[in-house]
Amino acid sequence: MAFLPITKEEMLARGWDAPDFVYAVGEAYVDHPSFGHAIIGRVLEAAGYRVAMLCLPEYHSAEAFKRFGRPKLGFLVSSGVIDSMVNHYTVARKRRNTDVYAPGGHAGLRPDRAVTVYCNRIHEAYPGIPVLIGGVEASLRRFSHYDYWDNKVRRSVLVDSAATLLLYGMGENTILDCCDWVRRGMPAHELPRLRGVCYMAKQPPRDALLLPSHAEITADKHAYCRAFLLEYQEQDPVRGHTLCQQQDAQRYLVQNPPALPLTRQELDRVYDLPFTRLAHPMYDAQGGVPALQEVRFSISAVRGCFGACSFCALTFHQGRIVSSRSEESLLKEARLLASFPDFKGYIHDVGGPTANFRQPACDRQLREGACKNRQCLYPTPCKHMRVSHTELVSLLRKMRAIPGVKKVFIRSGIRFDYLMADPDDTFFKELVEYHVSGQLKVAPEHCAPNTLAYMGKPPIETFNKFKDKFYELSKKAGKKQYLVPYLMSSHPGSTLKDAVYLAEYLYKNHMRPEQVQDFYPTPGTVSTCMFYTGLDPYTLKPVFVEKTPEGKALQRALLQYYEPRNAEKVVKALQLTHREDLIPLLVPAAGRRAVQRTARRAESAEVTIHNDGTYTVHSNQKGRSTGKNTRAAAPAGRQPSPGARFAPNSAPGHKPKNNQQKEAATWKTGKKKK
Repeated sequence: MAFLPITKEEMLARGWDAPDFVYAVGEAYVDHPSFGHAIIGRVLEAAGYRVAMLCLPEYHSAEAFKRFGRPKLGFLVSSGVIDSMVNHYTVARKRRNTDVYAPGGHAGLRPDRAVTVYCNRIHEAYPGIPVLIGGVEASLRRFSHYDYWDNKVRRSVLVDSAATLLLYGMGENTILDCCDWVRRGMPAHELPRLRGVCYMAKQPPRDALLLPSHAEITADKHAYCRAFLLEYQEQDPVRGHTLCQQQDAQRYLVQNPPALPLTRQELDRVYDLPFTRLAHPMYDAQGGVPALQEVRFSISAVRGCFGACSFCALTFHQGRIVSSRSEESLLKEARLLASFPDFKGYIHDVGGPTANFRQPACDRQLREGACKNRQCLYPTPCKHMRVSHTELVSLLRKMRAIPGVKKVFIRSGIRFDYLMADPDDTFFKELVEYHVSGQLKVAPEHCAPNTLAYMGKPPIETFNKFKDKFYELSKKAGKKQYLVPYLMSSHPGSTLKDAVYLAEYLYKNHMRPEQVQDFYPTPGTVSTCMFYTGLDPYTLKPVFVEKTPEGKALQRALLQYYEPRNAEKVVKALQLTHREDLIPLLVPAAGRRAVQRTARRAESAEVTIHNDGTYTVHSNQKGRSTGKNTRAAAPAGRQPSPGARFAPNSAPGHKPKNNQQKEAATWKTGKKKK
C-alpha cells in the first residue's frame, strides 16, 4: 500500500504530470480512517481522481501552494479534524502549547481560521481556480454565526474564503458529486441538485426558506435565535428544506438539503479502502504524529447521534440519523489490527459519537426524518424509540474471540440513559465484565435540574440508577472498577447555586472529578446560541449565562472542592449562596484555617483604594505597625486583596455541629460509614 503523494517527487514517481486535485489540510498526513483528509483522499483515488496532499503548508505566502503546479481541476481545503480556533485556544482564550495533529506535537504550524487563510493563498497562486472547502471548520461556520474568539457575529466562512463551494456534514458522496461537477465544467443548473452543499447566489431560490439576514442577526439577538433554530431544525436529509441567508447587499448564501446518510454497504466500502493506517514516514524524524496513537488500535463503528445534547455540534454536522458498519466489516478490521507487529492484544475502542448506538432511533426517521420538535432521549426516552443492544453484544463477543485479541474496550463513551432504557441487561453485564479498563467514562455533565434541562441531558436520577447498577454488577463480577464522570461548569443556565448543588451532590456520592471542563462556545450548538444571545432559542425566554472570569472560576472550583488550592473560592461561593453550612463538609480543614487567617488579617486593616486601581493597606493593630504602606496592582472597584473578599462578612470561626463533624471525617477518608 502506498501513501498518496505529499511531495512533488512522490507525484512524479507515480508518472503524473499534475494532480487533478490538491488537498490542502491543516494537519499532518495520517493515512488512517479516523482522519477526514485520509478518507476523502482515498475515496477520490478509488473513483479515479489523482489527489496530492498538501499538509500543513507554509501559509505566509502563496509559494507552498504551488508545490505540485496548477492542478487540472482544483483545490480541496480543510482545517483538519477539529476547528483551528479550538485547536489553538483554550476556553480562556489562552494559546495551547501543543498540537497533537502536527508532527512531534509542535504548535503553530497551521494558521488561525485555517480554511480562510489557505483559500486566500490559493487565490493568490492561481486566480479563478475552483476551490472546495469542507470539514468541521467549514461545516459549522456555513451560516452567519457567533464567533467566541472575536466575540462577534461573523459571516459565512464561504464569504470570507471566497471558495467555489462549501461541503458540510459527512462528505464521501458529496465530494464525488462535487468533483464530477467541477470535471464537467461546473454547470450552473446542476447546483441545486447537489446535496450537502452551500453556494453563493445573487437571488434566493424560489423554494428556499429565507433566514433572517446577516445584518438582522447582528443587530437583533431575537433574530439570531430564530435564524439558528431554523438552521438547526432543518439539518435533516429526509425532511430538510433548502435554506437561504442574505450575507451582504448583493449575495445570498444557499444551503441545499443535507446529504443522505451512507448506507451500511457504503460505509463498509469506505473503511475497506487501502489505508496504510500510518503517518507519512517523513514525520518519523520529528517523533511522528501524536494523534495517531489515540486511534491506532481503535475502530470507528458508527456515525451520527440521536442524543442531541445542546452543547454538542454533532447534530449540526453529522445529523441525528445513526448509520453503522456491518459486523463483517468491523470483524475484518479487528483481525487486521491483530495482525500488526506492534499490536499488544488490546483494541482500545469500538465506538463513535456514542458507542452503544447501532441503528436509527426508529423506523420513522428513515421514512420521515428525525422529529422536528421532539428529541429521542430528552426529557424521557421516546416511546417509539427502538432500544436494543443485541447486535452490539453479538459483535463484541465475536471480536473478543479473535486470536491475538486479549481485550476489547469501549472508551468513546456510552449513552447511559439509552442503556437504562433497555429491559435486557445482557450488554450492561458484559460491558462491566469485559469492556471496561478499570474506568468507564460517562457524561452526566451536571445534576441541577435547571442546568440539565438547558443541556438536554436526562435527570440525575437516571444517572444514579446507572451508577448503582454499574457498581453492583462490578462487585458481582469480582472487579474493582470506577466511573469517571464528565462534568461541565458555567454552561448557559447554570447559576452559582446550581454549581453549589452539584458540589454537594459530588460530596455525598464520594465523587472527585479529576478534570472539569468549562463550557466552550463553539459554532453550531444550541448552547452557543444561548451563550451569545442570553435567550433560549426554543422559547426566546432569558437564560442566565455566566461570562465573568470570577464567576466561572467559582463554578469550576466548586466541582473540585476537595483541592486545598480551591478553598478560598469555595468558601466565597458558599457565602454568596448562603450555604455556609457546607463549609465544614466541602472545604478541607487546612483550607478553612488558611481562609480564616486571611480573613482575620483583612479585618485588622484599613484599606484605601486609589483612582489608578492600586490600594494601600494601613495596619490597625497597636504596636505592630511598621509605618510602611503597601501598594499593589488591583482592578478598580474590586476588593483589594484575596483576604478582604471574606471580610468583614465572613463567618466567624466555630465548631461545626456534631453531624457535620462526622460527615467531614467521613469525607476525609473517602469511605462511607458502616
